[in-house]
Amino acid sequence: MNIYRRKLLWKALLLLFAIVIGLGSLFYTQALVAKLKTEEKKKAEHWAEATRRLIEVSGDSEDFDFLFSIVENNNTVPVILIDDHDNILSHRNLPQSISTDTIALNRELKRMGERNEPIIINLSDGISNYIYYRESTLLRQLRVYPYIQLAVILLFIAAAYVAFSTSRIAEQNQVWLGLSRETAHQLGTPTSSLSAWVEIFKSRYPDSDIIADLSADVRRLRNVAERFSLIGSKPKMYAVYLPALLETTAEYIRKRVASTIEINVIFEIKSNCEVPANAILIGWVIENLVKNAADAMKGTGTINIRITETGQEAIVDIEDAGKGIPKKDFKTIFKPGYTTRESGWGLGLSLSKRIIEEYHKGKIYVRHSEPGKGTCMRVVLKKF
Repeated sequence: MNIYRRKLLWKALLLLFAIVIGLGSLFYTQALVAKLKTEEKKKAEHWAEATRRLIEVSGDSEDFDFLFSIVENNNTVPVILIDDHDNILSHRNLPQSISTDTIALNRELKRMGERNEPIIINLSDGISNYIYYRESTLLRQLRVYPYIQLAVILLFIAAAYVAFSTSRIAEQNQVWLGLSRETAHQLGTPTSSLSAWVEIFKSRYPDSDIIADLSADVRRLRNVAERFSLIGSKPKMYAVYLPALLETTAEYIRKRVASTIEINVIFEIKSNCEVPANAILIGWVIENLVKNAADAMKGTGTINIRITETGQEAIVDIEDAGKGIPKKDFKTIFKPGYTTRESGWGLGLSLSKRIIEEYHKGKIYVRHSEPGKGTCMRVVLKKF
């Protein structure tokens, strides 16, 4: 498992942990709500029984005071008392905006009836009264509380993720900058030494066929050093004839991959297709994409480098017939550390994305891919 997949696993575990906490709180609170709801129903029933007895009490002042205290002590559950003809006799614990408005009071009575069955008070002579009630404000707030709590937890996780990601990206940028400059510095001395040796060999063995290849490799090393020196700083842009750059890059790679891999450069353009770019960095991106394509085909197949254009953009497609990329990984492959090779660092596509999108304000993405049927990577650059 590579670094990127391990980070994804940790993120998933943290999110799962937060969800478990939120759901645990939700279930626990709902259990409390159910208990409180039962208690409030009992309180409404006691209020109804006390009301019935108050109506029937025959003068025992102690009984009257006790029953009246039960009625008065209900200061949480909203209740409405009506008679057989739906006339409102009394009510308790309702907002003033409802209790002083007959229309609002009747509307509240209807809502109570929809939520809970009324409690029947059977009086003498076959007369009945009805107690309608609903949940208290405290109970309703408690019911909503776990959802708010879960939202706060998720919001906190999201804010922490953004903060850590921003910090990590800033740290990565500093690492890129330091690593790139140190690499360029370390390559500079041996490259200069090799250049001197190549000149000595030219003077001593002017007819040797090896000298040309040595010179080409030394120039390549010098380009590699310059590439790293450009990472982390704003590169200079100039007019680059893209078809020539693609052909030069393809020719270089043809000599360094298996002979069973065919690399074709296909031009489908009508203009000269010049783009404002840094040729060294763009060449690096194309080289990286073509090498990835060659690796995906395991040493056999055809790679097509196709250049097309629109009125404002030059488009380069690198097509292969390799193992393909699952759709879920189309964006993941550009993350630092993502790789499918055991010995890979997972930096090539991440650097390519930085070069194209940050330095050249272009786009790089998977145009299409399917496991077992190959991949097409697309690079889009603005034209002059």
